[in-house]
Amino acid sequence: MHLEILVEDRSGKIILENILKKISTSLSLNLTNRIHAYNGLGKLPKNLSKDKNPQIRALLSKLPMLLRGYGRSQGENSAVVIVMDSDNNDCRMLKNELNKVLDSCLIPPKVAFCLAIEEMEAWLLGDRQALLEAYPDAKTSVLDCYLQDSVCNTWEVLADAITKEMSRGLKKSGYPEIGIRKCEWAEKISPHMNIQNNSSQSFQHFVNKITEFARQSA
Repeated sequence: MHLEILVEDRSGKIILENILKKISTSLSLNLTNRIHAYNGLGKLPKNLSKDKNPQIRALLSKLPMLLRGYGRSQGENSAVVIVMDSDNNDCRMLKNELNKVLDSCLIPPKVAFCLAIEEMEAWLLGDRQALLEAYPDAKTSVLDCYLQDSVCNTWEVLADAITKEMSRGLKKSGYPEIGIRKCEWAEKISPHMNIQNNSSQSFQHFVNKITEFARQSA
């Protein structure tokens, strides 16, 4: 099975690269993949049939055009996986909107929408052992207060647990520093992650969808 995976930023791509390696090896699945990182989430266009701003490289802004293209070209043993943050959106409403985009395709591709609740940093926080292997001096008092997969400013919780300047200091620096740090956290934590021992339900949903696709082609 070949997977085309679309994710909203570079830190997400780093996490997915390491997770997919672990899924393939630990479950002995025959998988190939190509991961495409976009410049943020963006918004779905009002007119799903046109790409009015070709220069915009945000995931949702490009999604209708991308799904139409995959629908026309997708092979029998391939699928598309969209991985994105839910942020503070209602997940049911957001998935309904995404399914409307899929329904608008003349030839819909085989696709899975995987929402990280609230942000992909929740997947890193979902594996405390991996996090502590990467950051042995992490503040466990901060980690103990985190409610898994809650809408609570997730990346800020992670920053408060593992950085000296904490989220307040990073916010003063702004972007691109925050994005650089997110990539650093992804690079250090995700190689230690155990795909079968993560308390994030949104993470497990992603693993299950990848496994399901792979076994369909077995």
